[in-house]
Amino acid sequence: MSDISSGERRPPAGNSAASGNMEAELMRILIVEDEQKVASFLRRALEEEGQAVDVEHDGEAGLQRALTYDYDLVVLDWLLPLRSGLDVCIAIREARTGTPILMLTARDAVKDRIAGLDAGADDYLVKPFALGELLARVRALLRRGKTGAPKLVVGDLTLDPARHRVTRAGQEITLTAKEYALLDYLMRHAGQSLSRTMIAEHVWDFDFDGGTNVVDVYINYLRNKIDRGQERKLIHTMRGVGYCLESRNALSE
Repeated sequence: MSDISSGERRPPAGNSAASGNMEAELMRILIVEDEQKVASFLRRALEEEGQAVDVEHDGEAGLQRALTYDYDLVVLDWLLPLRSGLDVCIAIREARTGTPILMLTARDAVKDRIAGLDAGADDYLVKPFALGELLARVRALLRRGKTGAPKLVVGDLTLDPARHRVTRAGQEITLTAKEYALLDYLMRHAGQSLSRTMIAEHVWDFDFDGGTNVVDVYINYLRNKIDRGQERKLIHTMRGVGYCLESRNALSE
């Protein structure tokens, strides 16, 4: 098993049964790590697991992003410029954000581990660490975060994060990983007008290129599965803005 300090790449994700389980559910993970090599290594490993990953390299930027966007997990280094990982962890919990946090640090004293956990971290991993162990801890935290997660309901449309299941009027709807991630984002922001840039940056994890129509294409895929044949449309086009998902009488354009 490779060690994080070696920079050695792990085997392709497809070779691991556990990796296959993660690929079935696209999660969004924030890495806050000031060591560029470590951050790049972790990002590559998690993206190969099928996850969407954002990276920040200082505590202030990491905290801002953690409080602005919905993440399924934050991987947080302790020693960060501008603001320590411990302070970031405390601030996230003070904002009443329940996002699971995995703290990374070279501090291996028992008192430091206690401080990290007491600050609100859900798990604590000492550097250097085996990549396989980190991925196993990530999987455990993602499972824990989904267990008992409340269902998202808009009109007669229901998304069950715990079971990764979508139904409308009781009828199950089969979605691809990207379609599911898009619907999850729309439902978590039901009633809000979401720009194409906001959607692209959350679901596709890239700086939005105004010349691409990938968001419109996937919105159309969702409409065909969610709204086709339904009297009440849920996905609405907001002219000059983007899209909105809500239950209302007006028909979607």
